[in-house]
Amino acid sequence: MSISWKGVMPAVTTKFTSDDQLDLDTFILNINAQVKAGVHGIVLGGSLGEASTLTTKEKRILTTTTVEHVKEQVPILINIAEQTTKNAILAAQQAEEDGAKGLMMLPPMRYKAGDRETVTYFKEVATNTSLPIMVYNNPIDYKIEVTLDMFEDLLECNNIEAVKESTRDITNVTRIKNRFGDRLKIMTGVDTLGLESLLMGADGWIAGLVDAFPAETVAIYELQRVGRIEEALAIYRWFLPLLELDIHPKLVQNIKLAEVATGIGTENVRAPRLPLFGEERERVLNIIEKGIKTRPILPDYKSF
Repeated sequence: MSISWKGVMPAVTTKFTSDDQLDLDTFILNINAQVKAGVHGIVLGGSLGEASTLTTKEKRILTTTTVEHVKEQVPILINIAEQTTKNAILAAQQAEEDGAKGLMMLPPMRYKAGDRETVTYFKEVATNTSLPIMVYNNPIDYKIEVTLDMFEDLLECNNIEAVKESTRDITNVTRIKNRFGDRLKIMTGVDTLGLESLLMGADGWIAGLVDAFPAETVAIYELQRVGRIEEALAIYRWFLPLLELDIHPKLVQNIKLAEVATGIGTENVRAPRLPLFGEERERVLNIIEKGIKTRPILPDYKSF
């Protein structure tokens, strides 16, 4: 299965038991909900997946488990967030062995690489795997911006195919389209700019609150795709207070709490993260509970 860079792809959370082991039963429960809602791919081990806390063995278990369970209904991608080029290449090769169909890839971690170093890093990985690569461009959180000039160099590698556009500058969608046309596919990576980015020409949405609300997220994408913008906008306006839980340092805890409320997750996180507590927890719960009470009735978006 090759990757068609379009539609909604959840950056899924990693589920843990109360004694800090992988909770594969709850993980699969959530994956089933995503596939049933009609997502177009699944991204493992991203920021929401608590990637920095996972061992290599755990990442490989998540990949093989998801690949085996989904059985090519949708492509499975794994995130690469490494400190060295050598380890990034190894991670890419392991992902290919484990059945992943694509990679989401961050610039080098911890070290703030320069432009030439960043481009070389991505190219070295791309030339050592046959998997298609989506470059995760998030200078707000990761302090390295992949500029359009850098993408000009990167696109010499045929398997660098897409960008997860998370600069927060929505005009970047138009800049990318003007410069590269369809050669560089755009997957918006900021929940609170999801619909805006799609309307400006983004091809798809790597989403966060989809983990708790899969049907609503896919409905927004499908409605705008067929030109039913007012209906998409109505759902999006309902969704926005929930989507804002994604643009927060505790996005993992926020979204896991939402997954509990919709019956497809647990609050368990891996230390040093801790579940939300006190007034902060009550504030987030109030947002989630209000969203559930006013949850919109969705059209038959799968028939579009």
